[in-house]
Amino acid sequence: MTLTIYGDKISGNCLKVKWTADRLGLSYTWIDIDVVKGEAKTPQFLKVNPSGQVPAVVFDDGRALSQSNAIIWRLAEGSDLIPADPFDRAVMLQWMFWEQYTHEPAIAVRRFHKTYLNKPDSDIDPALFVKGSAALARMEAALVGQDWFAGPALSLADIALVAYTRVAHEGGFDLCAYLGVKAWVARVEAALPITG
Repeated sequence: MTLTIYGDKISGNCLKVKWTADRLGLSYTWIDIDVVKGEAKTPQFLKVNPSGQVPAVVFDDGRALSQSNAIIWRLAEGSDLIPADPFDRAVMLQWMFWEQYTHEPAIAVRRFHKTYLNKPDSDIDPALFVKGSAALARMEAALVGQDWFAGPALSLADIALVAYTRVAHEGGFDLCAYLGVKAWVARVEAALPITG
């Protein structure tokens, strides 16, 4: 399988795809799309993904796929990143859905406003900090007595969740308040490995 990955390396959603492809040893070409400059809305890119969002992947047969968690699921099918046990697979999907619905809309959005739009805290919706802190507390509780989020080993749930958790400090969240999460981030970074 050879891929063309369209992504922006400031985006955790895009990095999930890169890290999954790297972990699986897949061959790919990376094409930078700068979302801050509006490059995801150009006519050329909209032919790849009419939704105007990154990441997007084009497979060697010409078919395109978007939405980070759908992409990493497709890339990892048949690999050890998807648990063999059916219940563990369902738990993995549960965390992946939760990541996009609850975690990313608070932590990633606050990070984007603070770090990339350079907004002062007073101009950022305070609910984002409350929701992001609650998400980190939920993760902390889930990690008590276990190293990974779904089953006995690294899975797509961990890749999905680590993307924005590892840079949560850029959104004003202090992982020193969530030592279980902080230790888990280090495990995921070592298992993939993630650099930078």
